[in-house]
Amino acid sequence: MSKLRRYITAGGTLCCALGIGVLMQMGDESNKASLSPEPVKATVIKEDIGALEASEAGAEPKLELSDIQLTAADSVTPPRAAPQPQSLPQAPVTAAAFDPAKAQEPPVGTLPREEPAPEFSCGIDIKASPTAAAMVELDLNAPCMVNERFTLHHNGMMFTARTDDDGMKRMTVPALSENAVFIVAFANGEGAVANAQVSSVEYYDRYIVQWQGKSGLQVHAFEYGADYGEAGHIWAEAARDLDVAARGEGGFITRLGASDMDGARMAEVYTFPTLTAQKDGEIDLRLEAEVTRANCGRDIEAQSLRVSGADAPVTSDLVLAMPECDAIGDYLVLKNMFNDLKIARN
Repeated sequence: MSKLRRYITAGGTLCCALGIGVLMQMGDESNKASLSPEPVKATVIKEDIGALEASEAGAEPKLELSDIQLTAADSVTPPRAAPQPQSLPQAPVTAAAFDPAKAQEPPVGTLPREEPAPEFSCGIDIKASPTAAAMVELDLNAPCMVNERFTLHHNGMMFTARTDDDGMKRMTVPALSENAVFIVAFANGEGAVANAQVSSVEYYDRYIVQWQGKSGLQVHAFEYGADYGEAGHIWAEAARDLDVAARGEGGFITRLGASDMDGARMAEVYTFPTLTAQKDGEIDLRLEAEVTRANCGRDIEAQSLRVSGADAPVTSDLVLAMPECDAIGDYLVLKNMFNDLKIARN
């Protein structure tokens, strides 16, 4: 029986070893899955005790192991550290009642009326005001024509000028008729008209020469026998003031136009107070043309106008052939452009 017990003990030990091995293997796998396995249950080893007892003492008993089953946990339980799902509330959720009145936005009141945007005036306006010596002061206002050239027309006389940075221009222009009409014309076709009543026109004689471009033309008046450079020599460089004519002491020169612009129309006007002159005498009128690089070797076209008192202007056209450029600095003198003015007090 001692041998039998040893065999039983050996068989039991073997089974325990096999069970421990299985448990260790399962423990490794469960550690990888971060799961805690339940204890492994081993089935009971069925032994044929009767056969062992019937065996003789001299015979080696045979130990048969059968019906060995290894079982694992029926389900895996999450570790205690894992978050557990929250249970849903037992009480049912009650829907709130919908109030349509609360969904409407409150009125914002009456919106302010939109004011019309201010309009920028682009109109062209010109005003004419008579002054001394039958002159007219013109005030041009053209806010949309900043630094723009224009041509002023008056009774056959015309010249080119330019507005300033504000679209304005002030000019003092000789009146050539009692009912003086002045027309401003811009290159885009826009313009303005002004008129003035100048009752003193009949007291003055006026001589006008007008041209276009850099012609080098100049009007010279020699009053009462004066020579070049003397007090009675009136021209653009010694033009005098209109107050001299208003007092009847002599005439003056008015130069009109912007000579710094290409192709500008220019005009020079000599005014003498014929009916209010303080002494008798003659006025020698000449038209001179300086030979310059701008006009040498070509023809110069010009026009003259004479206005005596309230009479209509008398117009004459002129074509002047200028010398070649080797004569630059010389002057051409036309003494018969105008008839000399004879002054006789009544």
